[in-house]
Amino acid sequence: MHAANQARDRSDWALLFLRISGSLLLLAVHGLPKLLNMQAELTLIEDPLGLGPSVTLCLAIFAEVLCPLLIILGPFTRLATLPILAVLLVSLVLVHPEWSLGEGQFAWLLAILFTTLLIGGPGRIAFGKRLPFQ
Repeated sequence: MHAANQARDRSDWALLFLRISGSLLLLAVHGLPKLLNMQAELTLIEDPLGLGPSVTLCLAIFAEVLCPLLIILGPFTRLATLPILAVLLVSLVLVHPEWSLGEGQFAWLLAILFTTLLIGGPGRIAFGKRLPFQ
């Protein structure tokens, strides 16, 4: 039983590392630049769903700033991955369908990372562990 507990502990630490590193990467590369330069981003952001630049930017900021913060802390980890995955899917399929695998590798790696968190959840090292949809 001791080996099983050690394996579970390693999995929890691995999920914590994945949550923090992936979320910080998304925040640094996409979320914070959008949040800190909102006026400039309004003129640059693609609007593939026709929602308007303001709504599209707000949804992107929600997915790329608020959701990673929730994932870092742990509450609603599984639920918080869904907007991120939606933004990635829209980006890959609608905004940049011409991208080769190499050009889209960052988006694909983020999709793999956040899908892993969707499947695995936050692990046991998370705030609000008893909340639903972790």
